[in-house]
Amino acid sequence: MDTIIESICLHKVGNKIADEGIKLSKKHLIVQDDIKNILLKYFISSFRFDELYTFYHDCDLSLNEVYYYCSKIFATKECMHEQSINLAKHLYNNSTHPKIKMGEFYVVYFKDCVIDEQFVDAIGIFKSENKDTFLKIYPKDDDFEIESEKGINVNRLDKGCLIFNTEKENGYIVAVVDNTNKGTEAQYWINDFLHIRQRKDNFNQTQNMLSLCKSFVSQLSSKNGKIGKATYMNRSIEALKEESVNINTFAEQVFETPELVSEFKQYKETYQRERDIEIDDTFQTASTAIKRRATGTMTTIKLDKNFDINIHGGEQYIVRGYDEERKMYYYQLFFKEEK
Repeated sequence: MDTIIESICLHKVGNKIADEGIKLSKKHLIVQDDIKNILLKYFISSFRFDELYTFYHDCDLSLNEVYYYCSKIFATKECMHEQSINLAKHLYNNSTHPKIKMGEFYVVYFKDCVIDEQFVDAIGIFKSENKDTFLKIYPKDDDFEIESEKGINVNRLDKGCLIFNTEKENGYIVAVVDNTNKGTEAQYWINDFLHIRQRKDNFNQTQNMLSLCKSFVSQLSSKNGKIGKATYMNRSIEALKEESVNINTFAEQVFETPELVSEFKQYKETYQRERDIEIDDTFQTASTAIKRRATGTMTTIKLDKNFDINIHGGEQYIVRGYDEERKMYYYQLFFKEEK
């Protein structure tokens, strides 16, 4: 069963600081089937569905405006155009950074989307901010002519979110795209307009745990050495490859000494509080989170501008020393065969 577009509302939203205003349509957009197929690819193809989010509000979930308006649409599809106007106004009120661009704002109703192995309806909210230049070549008499035209590149979605009609009580399941997320001006989409946070699932639990380990190891004193820090990160990655994690077993397996184990657990409490996240003491892991975050996790030692040592284990076969004659540090690596 394929996802289909059931209806589209289109408006134009400007920058509030620049007083660009908003241009609101009077009815749903009428789109031919061939254009719908192009739009479906444009709206959907940029999303990843491993890292998911939920709506939230510090006081009451129903006070989250996007959550509230989308709930109205899911309850009564006939009010979609009315609620799309409310969503456009809400976006405009949050477009208060001078670098935010005017753009087309779409609210789309999708049928037969798949999330967590179930078919559900979804609401898509998208904004196209950037225009590309396209060349049009066409025959004229016995020759050709060429013209340029500004338009939207359907292979690149600037900003978007998909709200799946499931887990309403927890803030729905939300997928997000923000390809213009550079600097503070771009944070308005996720933080101010949508007001979402990571969904508490296996992927984010695993990802947060790996980020916690990286943060903890990076702040350890220099007496642990780069080899020691690389060893801790390698152990963390290997431990997270197990099907499940228990924080006590994990800490003992990775950091070994009672002092470091205790320090890690205390650091975890501070880390969670400062970032407003919660890492359970026991959770099921997600291998995709490890693959996405494992790169660059301090397992590489860079030596001047000449050499990199990538440590994937076997730290007991690496010795660091100092050569008095050359006045330089060195590493010795012991191995059985060269490949």
